[in-house]
Amino acid sequence: MITKVVNKMKHTDKGAYIVMNLGILLLLAVFVSFQLGRYPISAKEVFGIVFSKVLPIEKYWADRPEFVFINIRLPRVLLACLVGCCLSTAGAAYQGVFQNPMAAPDILGASAGAAFGAALAILHHGSSTVITLSAFCFSLLTVAIVFFISKKAKGKAVIGLILAGIMVKSLFSAGTSFIKLVADPNDQLPAITFWLLGSLAGAKLSTVAFAVVPMGIGLIPLLLIRWRLNILTLGDDEAKTMGVNARLIRLIVIISATFVTAASVSVSGMIGWVGLVIPHLARKLVGNNYNSLMPASMLLGAIFLLVVDNFSRNLLTTEIPLGIITALVGAPFFICLMTRKGDVY
Repeated sequence: MITKVVNKMKHTDKGAYIVMNLGILLLLAVFVSFQLGRYPISAKEVFGIVFSKVLPIEKYWADRPEFVFINIRLPRVLLACLVGCCLSTAGAAYQGVFQNPMAAPDILGASAGAAFGAALAILHHGSSTVITLSAFCFSLLTVAIVFFISKKAKGKAVIGLILAGIMVKSLFSAGTSFIKLVADPNDQLPAITFWLLGSLAGAKLSTVAFAVVPMGIGLIPLLLIRWRLNILTLGDDEAKTMGVNARLIRLIVIISATFVTAASVSVSGMIGWVGLVIPHLARKLVGNNYNSLMPASMLLGAIFLLVVDNFSRNLLTTEIPLGIITALVGAPFFICLMTRKGDVY
């Protein structure tokens, strides 16, 4: 078992090099994304608008590009990066904790709870802020219920968590279906359906400000204890012999991953496949060592969702929901990973 940990720690320099290149690629993707849209903004204007906030640059651009950049393009690009980063990080964390290659951010029902909360708020004519808050709170409530049930269950704690997550997720999904049944088909039902498909349309800086706090609360601990996930994958007994409190680490990881998932889903709706596919792609690049795997998953997730969002808002005259594109891209890609030589996990 100790040899397995040592093998995971190999190729650290290679992993750090790949992570650095992913960071550069993300910066390039962000820069290009600022220029894309119904109202194009040139690279020169992007540089001027950005650096004018920190340097005394004489204004050589019109007011309209600056308005579009600050109020429309900037919050959407930031939110795409944050949501993609958080969903892929949560997926990588859950896959390590549960030792399940099919684990995704909604394994404990966080997404189902958020969907129910958003649908309930839409049914009662809530504003966009109320919808976001309702989705976030119900997402956390769902995972809290899962924890409560798993504590009462007999047997292994991890199995109890997964089974409780499946049951509670099913209940909240049924609740969402009932709300769709009684919702106004002319107004509320389309709004609920569109939210469930996932979108970053209407993103504002206030939305980013709301999401970044719980995202930070979840991402920082996952980054700080990522090396312990390497030991946690060996099992509780082996972790104990190495001085690691497996139950405490597992609890911290699950709570942190829940926070980032709840924050992401509450501001973007249901976006699947990011938390399932991206961690596996990161493993293909940097290996199973969580010291490199966690930051690689963060950066890859941000790049992936940013690129998907660019297609969503530029491919057709009407915006395509993100959930549709991620499924169209994610499912075939995951099949390719499964059928390639070597293990998926």
